[in-house]
Amino acid sequence: MKTSDFEYELPPELIAQEPAPVRDECRLLVMDRSAGTLEDRIFRDIVEYLEPGDLLVANETRVLPARLLGHKRGSGGAAEVFLLRGAVGYGSGIPSNREAYWEALVKPGKRLKPGSGAIVDVLGANGDVALSAEVVDWAQGGSRGARIVRLSTEFPSLDEALHAVGHTPLPPYIKDYAGDEELYQTVYSRRESSAAAPTAGLHFTPELIERLRAKGVGWETVELEVGLDTFRIVDEDDPTHHEMHTEFYTVPQRTVEAIERTKAAGGRVVAVGTTSVRSLESAWDDGLGCIVPRERASTQLYLLPGSEFHVVDALITNFHVPRSTLMMLVSAFSSRDYIMAAYQHAIDQRYRFFSFGDAMLIR
Repeated sequence: MKTSDFEYELPPELIAQEPAPVRDECRLLVMDRSAGTLEDRIFRDIVEYLEPGDLLVANETRVLPARLLGHKRGSGGAAEVFLLRGAVGYGSGIPSNREAYWEALVKPGKRLKPGSGAIVDVLGANGDVALSAEVVDWAQGGSRGARIVRLSTEFPSLDEALHAVGHTPLPPYIKDYAGDEELYQTVYSRRESSAAAPTAGLHFTPELIERLRAKGVGWETVELEVGLDTFRIVDEDDPTHHEMHTEFYTVPQRTVEAIERTKAAGGRVVAVGTTSVRSLESAWDDGLGCIVPRERASTQLYLLPGSEFHVVDALITNFHVPRSTLMMLVSAFSSRDYIMAAYQHAIDQRYRFFSFGDAMLIR
C-alpha cells in the first residue's frame, strides 16, 4: 500500500466554492458495497435507503469563529491567528472569561515566535482593540508549527469578543466565499469546539430529519472536535508511517444505549461523516467487546484498508481530498478499488467535491 494509491486527478472547476442553494438538493452518489454498484440520486432521496430501526449518528460540534485577522503590535504588520483548540495544561479552552490559552496557527510564522514578545491585536468595529493574542510557547504534539497564544480582551467575555471580531474559517480550497457563514454549520450543531465543519451533515435540513424520524429512523449525536489536521495531506510515501493527529471526542451514554438497541433489533448504525465514524470506532472497547460512553476522550484512530469496523454499518460522507487520511478511511470502509471507481464516476458525472460539495452514501 502506497499513499499514491489514494491520489486522483480532479478538475479544479469541480471543487465546490459555495453550498447548494437548498441543503438537501445536492447530489447523492449511492454505493452498494456488496455489489459495487452506483446510483445517482438527490440527497433527500436518502430516506429511501434507510429503514425503520436504522440509527443515524451525527457529529453535533459547531465551528468556532476561530479566524482572527489583526496586526502585530508595534510594527502594525498584518497578522492572522487561527485558533485550533484550548491549550491543555495552560487553561480552559472554552472562552468563558476574559483570558484563556489556545493552540493556534499564526501568520507570518517567522515574525510571531515564542519569546519575541509578539502580540497580535484585533480591532473591533469602533477601532479599539477588541482582542489580543500573545504568542507564549510552541505547541507540543499538535499541528505542525502551532503556537500557544494567550487570548485576552476588555469585552465582558472572550466568547463575546470572538463572536464580535472572529470569522468562521473555511478550507483553503474555497476561495472568496462571501455568502452566509451559517451555511458552513450543520442545522443541528451545538457547542462551538471545532476548527472545521463535519461537512457530511451540511446536507440535512430540519424537515429531512423529521421525515426520517417519521419513518422510524433514529437520530443520535456524538461530538468530535474537528481539527485542521483532519484534512492534511499525507506526505509519507508509506501511509502507515503517517503520524495521526489527536482529537477529542464524546460519545454520550444515550447514544451508546441507542446503538445497543439498534444492533439488538437488527438495524444499522449509519454514521453521518468520517468524524462520527472516528468517534464511534474510538469508543469501541476490545476487552469488553462493545462500545462504551466516552467524555472528551482523546483519539488518534487511523483507519486504513484492512482496519476493522465494529460499530458503523453504513456511512454518509462527502468527496475527500486526494492523499488524505479521509480517502484512506472511506477506502477502508469500502475498498480502495470501489472508492476510486466511484470517484471517477463522480468526476465524469460532474459532481461537486469537498466541503461545500455533494454527498455519498456507502452502504
